[in-house]
Amino acid sequence: MFVYSVKSSKLKLAALLLVIAAAVLALVFLTRGEKTPVKGGNIRVAASNAAERLAFLSQFGWEVSEDPIEVSEVIIPATFDETYEKYNEIQKAQSMDLAAVAGKRLKRWTYEVKNYPGFENKPGVVQANLLIENGVVIGGDVCSLELGGFLQGFDFPAAVPKN
Repeated sequence: MFVYSVKSSKLKLAALLLVIAAAVLALVFLTRGEKTPVKGGNIRVAASNAAERLAFLSQFGWEVSEDPIEVSEVIIPATFDETYEKYNEIQKAQSMDLAAVAGKRLKRWTYEVKNYPGFENKPGVVQANLLIENGVVIGGDVCSLELGGFLQGFDFPAAVPKN
């Protein structure tokens, strides 16, 4: 058996504990409300509760229903087909990449968008979908449910899409 003892003063021990506590607090502070760049800006991606999900969408200028239309589980395919490749291109354009979660189960939160330009008087036509893993938005889109509709990233449109 090997025994090792260290003689240390209480002052040194207290200083060490203080340094460790400061490091833990700094780590918590820096990771709180995780941010990710989306088209050149810092966007909060925290989405562990309703307020954070609504705040995420409002960062882009979206006004959405307070309650989600749907909450469901989705499985991102392990291998992307052409459709998923195109969808992932939208994600990559907003600095999100679904390849990192291929084969995983995520939650999708769907909200009604109330202020999409040109669709303000058409309730239920435009929706925002948030793909969430462990309380963080990792992807999603804004889309129209109309025949020949549109699918885009989270950025608020500069112009009305042509249908």
